Amino acid sequence: MIYIHGFFLGDAGVTAVEYTLIAALITIALIAGLALFTPAISNLFASIAGHLNALT
Repeated sequence: MIYIHGFFLGDAGVTAVEYTLIAALITIALIAGLALFTPAISNLFASIAGHLNALT
């Protein structure tokens, strides 16, 4: 019980929440970026594969 009381009085809990929010925002940004660019990257690799197949 003393540990929980100290957790709420200290700044470590606030810092942990801030870092968690930052990590969550970065994760959301990465997922959104992947969802946005996946079709373009897939088309790029398909185009490269087509060019390589034409060469052989």
